[in-house]
Amino acid sequence: MRYFRFLKYITLDPVNLGFKAKLLALFACFCSIFFIALLTKIVSPWEGFPMIVASMGASAVILFFIPNSPLAQPWPFAGGQILSSVVGVTCALNISETSTAAAMAVGASIMVMLLCRCLHPPAAATSLTPVMAGHSITSLGYSFVLVPVAINVFSMLLLALIINRWIMKRDYPSPLPIKKEDTQRYDALDPTQPIGFTEQDLNFALKDDNVFIDMSYSKLSQILTKAERNSFKRVRGNILCADIMSSVIFSVEYGTEVEDAWKIMHKNNLKAMPVIDNAKRVIGIITWNDFFKFIDLDIYEGFQQKFRHFIRRTDDVSANKPEFVGYIMSKEVMTVSETTHIADLIPLMSVQGFRQIPIVNAERRLVGMIYQTNLIAALYNEALAHPL
Repeated sequence: MRYFRFLKYITLDPVNLGFKAKLLALFACFCSIFFIALLTKIVSPWEGFPMIVASMGASAVILFFIPNSPLAQPWPFAGGQILSSVVGVTCALNISETSTAAAMAVGASIMVMLLCRCLHPPAAATSLTPVMAGHSITSLGYSFVLVPVAINVFSMLLLALIINRWIMKRDYPSPLPIKKEDTQRYDALDPTQPIGFTEQDLNFALKDDNVFIDMSYSKLSQILTKAERNSFKRVRGNILCADIMSSVIFSVEYGTEVEDAWKIMHKNNLKAMPVIDNAKRVIGIITWNDFFKFIDLDIYEGFQQKFRHFIRRTDDVSANKPEFVGYIMSKEVMTVSETTHIADLIPLMSVQGFRQIPIVNAERRLVGMIYQTNLIAALYNEALAHPL
């Protein structure tokens, strides 16, 4: 059986994509190669010029199957291909011995790409093309850089932007990592800094191993965050928002008078309260700030009188201030489904700063509220308070 051990390597899929994603990427490769060859043939001003560089096939695989790779970003792709074609033509024209010219073309193109921070592996094959093709390419001189290389590159780059971003709904181009200070420091926790992985954290983790990750830092951070969240769900179990939410709900409607809303919030010590319609669907939220933003806080003298005047109903037919909750509420409100796992609440409350979140059912009707205290109580592990 040991003779068949090599078969286990066949079962390993180097591209962790679903069937649909693979099919779309395959179709994108076909369309890109077809259109760039057709476009180059149409715009080429000379007869006999090649329509496409062979390395564009390898570039298509990188651009459409692993678009989040740093090697697939616009500058590495375009800069690497064009600079390598210049190096390849130069070597082919000035070095007569083929083996030496090929080695110099590949080595010099890689060196130029590294210096210009535009490493793109298929571009090394582009540098070989003028050397190996012989007179048919060298006779073109540096025109080879323009036709077909430059036309191929910018045509494929345009298609990569359109297909990845608007058809396959991918975040392309991905931002390349920015070099930051290498000195590792862990100061006291800064409350203004978001909780989670940062590019600097990942850089420190990878630096000692001297390893290259074929993925942008932002995408790697997203994957690690999702893995951490899935681990939390596995350890904590299936704890949903419905399990920890407060079913005692204080809410108001659009037409509730401002004074009545304030009395409810003050009596029950609430910092925020959802606003619902007749079907109990959340249409907004009202906070303390919504009351105070209509009062001139720069003038402290007589503030209590001004606040009482604001919240109390105006007896006249017309009024010069908002009288109903609907006029002062915030229409942008975050709601979460009752079937949402509590792990998804952590970034909302710890990073985005939500202190309370209305919980809705499948019909988008208000069924409860989750406050920070509810989440803290759910996350609290009693075993930590009584170590063995």
